Amino acid sequence: MQHRMLSKEEEASAGAEDLEVRREDQEKINRFSSLHQKETAIEEELKAKLKEKEDLEEISGELELVDEEEKVPYKVGDCFVSLPQPEVLELLSTSTEEIDSDVDALKGRLDTIHEEMAELKKALYGRFGRSINLET
Repeated sequence: MQHRMLSKEEEASAGAEDLEVRREDQEKINRFSSLHQKETAIEEELKAKLKEKEDLEEISGELELVDEEEKVPYKVGDCFVSLPQPEVLELLSTSTEEIDSDVDALKGRLDTIHEEMAELKKALYGRFGRSINLET
């Protein structure tokens, strides 16, 4: 997408036009704001899931060094249960797979939000030009 600087005349004429904000325009602006808030929340949730996955992978790597007959504490709810190392590794693997599916779902939701935000930006910038700022 090319960005073009406005000439002084274009800037002056753009400012001189007082476009009336119609109800549908306000609804689009509100929708954009709502999507932006959802985007921020999903991005934070995604960051937390990726950190959790990284932590689980690190723990799995450390557990592979432990003797297979040794019992390892594994957190279930609010308590720890001693389980054999292979079983703990399997549980960690399952948790990692669940996180992967959650991450994919979050990325899908983000893509949908980004598409709708792009459409709203296009419509609003088309109507208001430089008199509205939708950059996030």
